[in-house]
Amino acid sequence: MNLQNHEHPFAEFIKILGKGKKGARPLTQDEAYRAMRMILADEVLPMQLGAFLMLLRIKEETSEELAGFVQAVKQTMAVPGQNLTVDLDWSSYAGKRRHLPWFLLSTLLLAANGVKVFMHGADGHTEGRIYTGEVLQALGIKTAGSLAEAEQQLLTHNFSYLSLKYICPQLYEMINLKSVMGLRSPVHTLVRLLNPFNAAHSIQGIFHPSYRQVHQHAALLLNQPHMAVLKGEGGETERNPDIECLVQSVNQGQLSDEIWPAFFERRHMKAEELDPQHLLQLWRGELDDEFAVATVTGTAAIALRLLGKADSQAQAQQLAEQYWAERNQSGW
Repeated sequence: MNLQNHEHPFAEFIKILGKGKKGARPLTQDEAYRAMRMILADEVLPMQLGAFLMLLRIKEETSEELAGFVQAVKQTMAVPGQNLTVDLDWSSYAGKRRHLPWFLLSTLLLAANGVKVFMHGADGHTEGRIYTGEVLQALGIKTAGSLAEAEQQLLTHNFSYLSLKYICPQLYEMINLKSVMGLRSPVHTLVRLLNPFNAAHSIQGIFHPSYRQVHQHAALLLNQPHMAVLKGEGGETERNPDIECLVQSVNQGQLSDEIWPAFFERRHMKAEELDPQHLLQLWRGELDDEFAVATVTGTAAIALRLLGKADSQAQAQQLAEQYWAERNQSGW
């Protein structure tokens, strides 16, 4: 194609986003779908991809755009788990820098009590953070290397973590453009909504509060039956027990908001070091840390409420604390 005489097909989407204050507009869901299909098919020039992602970043992505992007990605993915029902999809993309990822113990606690939890994420895209994959490996918990292996781990252990690079390599490459661009892109948002195993329940953490409703409405457009999103500690799917937590949900097409109160009146100091072995020590009862325990049980309680295993916040918290008290401290 002679680009001097013919407009590149992808230019349509850049023009929609970049026509200035009066001419620009968001993409429709169908336009977002078509744009992402072209990106995943490698029909876009690198300069176009960079412009597209940054234009979206400046204006911030809409629910319709996210829904279209996710639909396109899911059409290119292999459909795993035909004979497997995953209970809870848990996204983990932010990484932690102030506190350890105590939420990992929440997922293992749920798994130990029969809940099949599939976790997906991407490591290392932001400097100065520790990521789920590396923490799990430090604890001796094997991460999956394919969707098929994740399926087997879920059948055997009720838990599996799989990196985005094995789910959608193109998105993994795009999420790692942050070090090149200096900014996050819409990819950081859409990957949280992927739900590769089509679990009936999904839970997501965000950092910027305004994204809660964007996730909530995107899940509605994607016909996800049960989804919860919260402003998590550091942007991960983790309840901070020092502050109240607004959880915004979708349940069978109905939107709901629920405020979970803080556990403590005072704020806890950030950790002096982030040693993954502290997670194992807490699980085994060798570490006394009220913040960590409240984080683990409080995060698990939100998941239990989403899963319909409790009719109220109080019941969910009581059940989470029961799970914690009765855990097998000798191992995972």
